[in-house]
Amino acid sequence: MTAAERQRWAEQSDRDLLAECQVDTYRASGPGGQKRNKTSSAVRLRHLPSGLSVIAEESRSQHENRARALRRLRRAFYLKLRVPLAAEHLRPDDLPAWSAMQADRGPEARLRLGPKDPRFWPVLAEVLDVLEAVGARVSVAAHRLGVSTAQLVGLLESDPKVWEQVQQMRLRFGERPLKLG
Repeated sequence: MTAAERQRWAEQSDRDLLAECQVDTYRASGPGGQKRNKTSSAVRLRHLPSGLSVIAEESRSQHENRARALRRLRRAFYLKLRVPLAAEHLRPDDLPAWSAMQADRGPEARLRLGPKDPRFWPVLAEVLDVLEAVGARVSVAAHRLGVSTAQLVGLLESDPKVWEQVQQMRLRFGERPLKLG
């Protein structure tokens, strides 16, 4: 899998992305009264090319749940799909989303990027790729990315799902979990 492929999947129109998915609808259990128990409003999307699967079952509306599932699938592309990078040749210039974000912030500015920023998920995907390449060692990844360890940890803490991915990655590489700051 390549970074371009991950990006293409994440930026596809809803129609094109759904065409690559197996869509299942089912009855969700839980609160919501009679209507929830009688209609198949929950949605599961299985993206066949990547193997990723997401669900949405919060709403009583199948259309709302389908839209939520599509957003979750796009986020899952960035969170779960890693692009192999050669750690010994890794430079920030090799990461297009990271480089563009760095150019916008300037060399001395703080690293400020939140989940509502459209650059957030592509940048985080590249950061997770770098972490994977360096064995989940945050200080090494920060050095490779040209930021302080504290700045990188702050970015990783900005979304609970990202933080969870980082912790799972660290455990997979035999590293101790990070503590929330």
